Amino acid sequence: MGSPEDAMTHFALSEDHIAIRDMARTFAEEQLAPHALAWDEAKHFPVEEMRAAAALGMGGVYVREDVGGSGLTRLDAALIFEALASGCPTVSAFISIHNMASWMIDTYGSDEQRRRFLPKLATMEWMASYCLTEANAGSDAAALATKAVRDGDHYVLNGAKQFISGAGATDVYVVMVRTGGEGAGGVSTLVVPKDTPGLSFGANERKMGWNAQPTRSVIFDNARVPVANRLGEEGIGFKIAMAGLDGGRLNIAACSIGGAQAALDKTLAYVNQRKAFGKRLDEFQALQFRIADMATELEAARTFLWRAAAALDRKDGDASRLCAMAKRFGTDIGFEVANQALQLHGGYGYLAEYGVEKIVRDLRVHQILEGTNEIMRVIVARSLIGR
Repeated sequence: MGSPEDAMTHFALSEDHIAIRDMARTFAEEQLAPHALAWDEAKHFPVEEMRAAAALGMGGVYVREDVGGSGLTRLDAALIFEALASGCPTVSAFISIHNMASWMIDTYGSDEQRRRFLPKLATMEWMASYCLTEANAGSDAAALATKAVRDGDHYVLNGAKQFISGAGATDVYVVMVRTGGEGAGGVSTLVVPKDTPGLSFGANERKMGWNAQPTRSVIFDNARVPVANRLGEEGIGFKIAMAGLDGGRLNIAACSIGGAQAALDKTLAYVNQRKAFGKRLDEFQALQFRIADMATELEAARTFLWRAAAALDRKDGDASRLCAMAKRFGTDIGFEVANQALQLHGGYGYLAEYGVEKIVRDLRVHQILEGTNEIMRVIVARSLIGR
């Protein structure tokens, strides 16, 4: 496998990178794209198709190989999630969240925890959800209030998590809870199995997009979770959550770029066939210029994403800042390009059957989740001013 440094030095992907991307792209074309509109309409969570993706190594992309993971890099992951999103951004985004939660167990869990959870997570026989956000703790995540009180060999959990992807349908919940005092230093991370007594779920939220994955609140009412399910020591949970989000932000930017690329590809086909005033649309220079700008901005976002992914692979000191930058830029550009694609389709872009309006709806939330783009600016500004 060519290293991320090699790819960045030569500004080209290695043969291995291209093979990984093409494998994911073929899967997306064959297994996701033909069903994406129907899944969106029916609010269907395509478990079997995601397990088929996991059989190709996409259930534990950067989980270590000794527990069934693929042991790939963050650059590989960026290529995979962009390719999957070309078939369906919603499904790609859920698989990315599952990967983020699995990586947290792989990185911070004990050998026993890794062997207990990760083989089944890597195959997606079990699926994972990431539980940080609460009704009153979104951008200010360190203010979370879900409490875990020690009682012998267990913690007793009370509280609720909000906007949890996959909730109710997934098997493992990586949950940030308050085991100590206020602020980030009082947070710990617990792995909570679905069958835990006292764990329940809210109604499936009605959403603008992302309809092919359920979103529910996760409710703890005196739920007893073994102390053996804590990742690392007490008090490092916020650090674990933020480390997971560095990679999650890259993945969600990749999903935006992949969805926007699909919208651009649909637009190129449309303007080549549609005529107005006696000419094909792609013969009008004003539309040519707009398409050129869309493609240029997507390429800039993609190149920046690879740069940030390579920095995270190398554990560079500025990796978190670059991840925040790439997330802000990639998700803003992705949504704008998809929205422009809808405009270039005219009235047809507003119809569900063309698939562009679904991409616009799906990509809009990427500017909010994994840290809003306003919070990305805060992270970048603090990094710069703090120096």
